[in-house]
Amino acid sequence: MSALKPKHQRLVLVVLALVALVGAGLLAAYALRSQASYFYLPEQMLADPPEVGQAVRLGGMVEEGSLQTADDGITLTFAVTGNEGSRVPVRFSGIAPDLFVEGSGVVAEGRLGADGTFVADNLLAKHDENYVPRELQEMEQHQAAKMAEETTVGLE
Repeated sequence: MSALKPKHQRLVLVVLALVALVGAGLLAAYALRSQASYFYLPEQMLADPPEVGQAVRLGGMVEEGSLQTADDGITLTFAVTGNEGSRVPVRFSGIAPDLFVEGSGVVAEGRLGADGTFVADNLLAKHDENYVPRELQEMEQHQAAKMAEETTVGLE
């Protein structure tokens, strides 16, 4: 008995390929799970806070009158509010997006600190349905529509 029959060799290769495929899938699922960042509203973060240091996203409205810039010029502190009057203090060091203003929507990516302050690594500003890019604000409506049409030609 020297070697396996060709039929048995194919069966062994198929079984090994399936085991490798399942292993790769489990490894990918584990990697994605550890990289996932959960989304919290302010009321959810206060009611059931994530673990200190866990990467999460906090979304809500920037509270009017809460935005302050530190002396270094790049550190911002503000509060994110939710529907139920909930309020989460946030600290961010970096360059804020152009659309980031008081009273606007924001999604902050970062971690909850031990003192209850959310330390943001990144800010994503949200705009309403009336948003117009700066480049198009000075144009008349027909000019802006023509420019938008020209930029979409060839994308279909």
